Amino acid sequence: MNLKASATLPLQWQCLPFSELSLTQWHDIVKARIAVFVVEQNCPYQEVDGKDPHCLHLTAYTASGDLAAYLRIVPPGLSYPQPSLGRVLTTDAARGSGAGKTLLQQGIQYLQQHYPGQDIQIGAQLYLDKFYRSFGFEPVSAVYLEDGIEHQDMLRRADA
Repeated sequence: MNLKASATLPLQWQCLPFSELSLTQWHDIVKARIAVFVVEQNCPYQEVDGKDPHCLHLTAYTASGDLAAYLRIVPPGLSYPQPSLGRVLTTDAARGSGAGKTLLQQGIQYLQQHYPGQDIQIGAQLYLDKFYRSFGFEPVSAVYLEDGIEHQDMLRRADA
């Protein structure tokens, strides 16, 4: 399904701990993460990194049951001292639909509710700098290579 032509298509949002994901949901998540981060970006690396059981998983599905957007909510101390958002993606079919903006808004909102007063740190691909800045993130590191892709650490202050 091409969501680009129907940007107002309603999505079904769900945020679950790893232990409550169905096998089908986990399959959809891993399939999308590999499609985006390994295949599309031509970046062979160990996608399943052992952090998932400690994270929450925010998904957006279409009415027809296709995964459109995903991110994982990382608790403080697992990736950074601050809470974090990671593996942020929209599937190819959902790009341009606004799902990515809603995804990030919901992830930030969750962290603000569950970790009030804490900054949010992410490791962002450099080409998405403008996107993340639009949500109040600012660079806090020099640009570095991770798996051959330029990244920078970014921080969204709690008072942003």
